[in-house]
Amino acid sequence: ELGNYDGKFLKIQRKTRATLLDIIHDKSVGIIEEYPERNIRVLAKPLGVIGALAPSTNPEATPVIKGIHAVKGRNSIIVAPHPRAKLTNKKICDLMRAALKKMGAPEDLVIGIETPSLDTTNELMRQCDLVLATGGGAMVHAAYSSGSPALGVGVGNAVITVDDTADLDAAAEKIRLSKTLDLAASCSSDNSVVLLDGIYEPMLEKLKAQGGYLCNEEEKAALRNTLWDEELHLNTAIVAQPPEKIAQMAGLSIPEETKFFIVPEDGWGPKHPFSGEKLSVIMALYRARDIDHAIELTQNIQAYQGQGHSCGIYSNNDENIMKLAENTYTSRVMVNQPQAASNSGNVWNGMRQTFSLGCGSWGGNGTNNNISWRDLINETWVSMPLAEDKVIPSDEELFGDVINQLG
Repeated sequence: ELGNYDGKFLKIQRKTRATLLDIIHDKSVGIIEEYPERNIRVLAKPLGVIGALAPSTNPEATPVIKGIHAVKGRNSIIVAPHPRAKLTNKKICDLMRAALKKMGAPEDLVIGIETPSLDTTNELMRQCDLVLATGGGAMVHAAYSSGSPALGVGVGNAVITVDDTADLDAAAEKIRLSKTLDLAASCSSDNSVVLLDGIYEPMLEKLKAQGGYLCNEEEKAALRNTLWDEELHLNTAIVAQPPEKIAQMAGLSIPEETKFFIVPEDGWGPKHPFSGEKLSVIMALYRARDIDHAIELTQNIQAYQGQGHSCGIYSNNDENIMKLAENTYTSRVMVNQPQAASNSGNVWNGMRQTFSLGCGSWGGNGTNNNISWRDLINETWVSMPLAEDKVIPSDEELFGDVINQLG
């Protein structure tokens, strides 16, 4: 069992409806864009069959969100689940198929693979028109190596900065919400929090008041030995599990009100595995001198894992916000929002609703987008002659001072 009921319910009950709201008025048939100044019209056409690879950590909602976007683009979709999630996937896909049939649409617009295997998934990737891969790095690599067009996502490892202008109470509450949503099953969960010097102590106290348990060095070592083996493979038994179970596995005694673990850290990379993605209610804590140091820490942490995915900041200083955004290799910066509930879209922001987050070239992906129906179509560009030809100006006008500089 991964995650918890409340998290799953939110994803099914709220996220699916928010996704539909986000796209319901989008035009996805015929002419979808016009550029009168260029005399160009853009037609949308379906890709065909989408081969969707779904993760074990989010099997209840990922097929639905992918299904909504695929069908919006007039495609069909075949969902290949992780073997651990095959029963959930079957239940979800059967519900979608029944709804399609009831509406008079072909139920085979959505098909769930009931007995997943590596061979079946590989064959799906080989035959489909596009692979949409949401999952671990090996899965995404296989999708890009399949010979079919593919859209993959990168590894998550969100780093969150809190500066000295932030509303500390709100920040602590939202960090707790993000860290514990579905017991951190999401790749967007807060994995590291960077606190600026000026607010380090008071913010730490507020995180503790939200249910954070601050680990000492012995407890940190016990958690490390529980989370990773000698080759730094993450122990899947701790993924998306409640804190009391993780504590029991690590031989720790924690207060009953504990919601998540706080592990002080000052490094990054293989020698500091808490700097990586943990898929659990465990959060690394860093201290930064100023915003520049926080940016440096973010870059170093995500160079180890999570580059291109997401980071966030709690701040009321626009200069700090934009400085972080401009100087980090990240596709998304969430400002004063719970990361895990926000970067894939929510009702309080304008991000595209999805569960597939592209990470650009930084994360080894072909897109930075929140992947939606807009990424699941072909386009035909219709170009008509302009009323008048464009006039190429003189070199002096076109190149300006560059001509003088080059001699």
